Formats: sequence, C-alpha cells, structure tokens
Amino acid sequence: MFVTLRTKRIRTPEQVRAFLGGSEPVDFDLDDRDSAYLFVRRSLERLRYHRLGKPDKGLVRAYLAKVTGLSRAQLTRLIARHRRTGDIRDRRKKPPANAFRRRYTPRDAALLAEVDDACGRLSGPATKEILRRQYEVHGDGRFERLARISNGHTYNLRKPRDYRIGALRLAKTRPVHTPIGVRRKPDPDGRPGFVRVDTVHQGDLNGEKGLYVLNVVDQVTQFEHIGAVVRITEIFMLPVLEDLLTAFPFRVRAFHADNGSEYVNHRVARLLNKLHIGEFTKSRPRHSNDNALVESKNGAIVRKWIGRAHIPAERAPDVNDFLRNRLCPFLNFHRPCLFPSEVEGPRGRIKKRYRQRDAATPYENSSRSTTPRASSATASPSNSSTRSPGPPPASKPPRPSARRAADGPGRALGPRTFFRGTRSAASHLIEITTELDVVPVA
Repeated sequence: MFVTLRTKRIRTPEQVRAFLGGSEPVDFDLDDRDSAYLFVRRSLERLRYHRLGKPDKGLVRAYLAKVTGLSRAQLTRLIARHRRTGDIRDRRKKPPANAFRRRYTPRDAALLAEVDDACGRLSGPATKEILRRQYEVHGDGRFERLARISNGHTYNLRKPRDYRIGALRLAKTRPVHTPIGVRRKPDPDGRPGFVRVDTVHQGDLNGEKGLYVLNVVDQVTQFEHIGAVVRITEIFMLPVLEDLLTAFPFRVRAFHADNGSEYVNHRVARLLNKLHIGEFTKSRPRHSNDNALVESKNGAIVRKWIGRAHIPAERAPDVNDFLRNRLCPFLNFHRPCLFPSEVEGPRGRIKKRYRQRDAATPYENSSRSTTPRASSATASPSNSSTRSPGPPPASKPPRPSARRAADGPGRALGPRTFFRGTRSAASHLIEITTELDVVPVA
C-alpha cells in the first residue's frame, strides 16, 4: 500500500508545528535518495528556512527528519550545502571534476601479457629490463610507457582482468621443496640409537672465523660424542661426523637435525646411507622442543668446557683431540645424567619426574636399555622413561686398571682424577687456549 503525501500547502512554521503534532505516531520512509534531496531543497525554499528564527528552524529540521528519515548530522550538511550553492544533489554518482588520467592503459596490460608469454613470465626486474630494451634498443613505440614502469607496478598490471585475458598462463611462484629428511619429531620408543645433532659456533673476532663444535647425543641413553671442525663444509665436517656416528656402542637407527644446511644436504644423506642409518628427520617450524635435548647439552657441556670466547679455526685439531680423547670418555662413563620417569596423574595427564634414583651415567643406562649379549634373544629392551632402576651392572667400564688404582677406593671420579697419570682435562684445555687468552668455564 502506497500513500502519497502532499506537503505543498505547508508554508508557515505554524503549519509545520500542527503537522508534527498530528503525525507523531506515523513514520515515513523514502527509499530514493534523489527524491529525499529534492524534497529537502523544495521545503527549504518554500518555508524560507534561511530567514527564520532559531526556534522555527528547529521545527523545520524536525519536519524534514520526520518525512525523509535523514539523520540530524546529514540534514545539517545538506542545509549548509544549500546555503552555499543553492542546490542539493547526490554527488556520489558524478565522476570527479579533475579525474586522474591512467598512466598505463588496458593496451599496456595486454602488451605486458604478450611479453610474459614470450619470455616465460620472468621476475619484475628482468621483465622491466626487457620492456626498456624493447623501446630504447629495438625502437618499438608500443613500449614507450612500459619502458619507464617500476618493478613493483609490473605486478600491479598483472592483476587486472585485461592482463589475465591476454595471458596464456597465470600461476604463482612455486616454492622449492627439499626432499631431504622428514619434518617430524623422532619416536625412539625406548630404543637407543636415535641421535640428535647440532652445531655450536665459537664466534668471530676481527673478521676471523672461529671453529665449530659438532654435538651428537643419543636421545634414550644420553651417550654423547663431540668433535671440532674448522668449517662446516663437506671436506671438514663429513669425516668428523662419520667418526662421531660410528663411535656409539650401539647401532645408530635415526639421525635428527635442525633445518641447517650443513646437515640437510645430499652429502650428509649419502653418508647416512653409507652407515645404514635408515631414518633422517628434521625439526618442524614453531616446534622448538623437537631438538631440545642437544640444545640443553650445548649449554650444560659444550659451553661449560669450551666457553663462549673466540677460538681460531686453526686450533680445531687440538680442540678435537681434547673432546674426543678426554672429554667424551668422562661424559659417557663418569658423568651422571638424570633420566625422566613418566608418572600418570589422577586425570590421566603424563608428567615427567626426575628422581634421585634415576641418576646414572650414560654407560650404565645403556646397559639397562639394551639387551645384554649373554642374555637370551627373547629379552626385550625397556623404555628408559618408565624403567625401574636396579642394581648396577656387573661389567665395568673399559678403563685402564692403572688409572682405577691411582684413584683409590671410594673416591669420586671427576675429569681431573680420571686422567691422572697423563694430563688432566682442564690442564690440556688450558694449554690449548693459553696463547689465545681464552679461559675455559669451570
């Protein structure tokens, strides 16, 4: 139902007041914006709005808001525009008086599509150089505007429909996938042989590179082997890495590293195939705990014994000799480590506890985690995280009897007493670093 409202007889403020009083319970709505603007303009002129006093102007504003449904702020802008120009029109449908002229036309976009199809859609800088040469070198006048295009604007011209119509193909840049290693966290399930590896750099000094330390740790038994190299390149790193992997007393089943290019490459993959290591995994993005064990060993062992000071790369053989022949035997046979025990809470949540009775050396723990050679073949390995510690094994670590006698009964073994008779570990490291003014961290 449509009702036509005739307001031409309303010419005075008194009539406006009477209209507002009689139409209070009635609402009006104008769907057409042009009709609303026309009604406002004619009402202002018929009622002589600009000559009225302030109270009467308020009545007219209320009358216009009642009939048109416009807001108070919008009516204020329309009245001010009528006072300035004498007219009220919808300016949104009108193009701007000084419209900007497009620098690059649809014809230029089609020409760019033709160049991309001919050259294989190169990068922005390469495409820009082709467009410049077409105009300046080959004298093609069609490329006059495109010869001055910026690198970023070439990608803008590739977005509109004009370009997509002229282009034969349009595809995003495909990222390069490195099919080396599986991006996941290894799951040893209580079996030794799942090693973690990381690199520690001894810093730079006056533009001179320091040596690199390779740290390889078994996840279950915490057996650890450390070596030093001059550079993390194939000629230096692969022999030391192979020596570290073959030094474990059990078969290495898996190799896990971060996403560093010194490990995730085809040369290391060939080395793992040569050693029959069947699983190669690498850390996932935003999962910092994937390689947490070796990271903690970097701080607790490597930084403690090697320190954070700069060590020149040419001292790598001496440092490697100290790490392989002195520090690693102490770490694996005489330095206790804590192994977690998994405890299930009342709500089924698994928590890891580090108890005093769970402390053991990596050698002792490996004896409990692996199947002894003298036992039957049906014995199954137990998970180190849920094991119940038993009495120490009957077999002794393979160390010389003369050194055991020198230590004496009941004396705790440390890095100094373990190497008594030759040279202590601390004195050997101090001898290496004295010339460099490097003090090892105790």
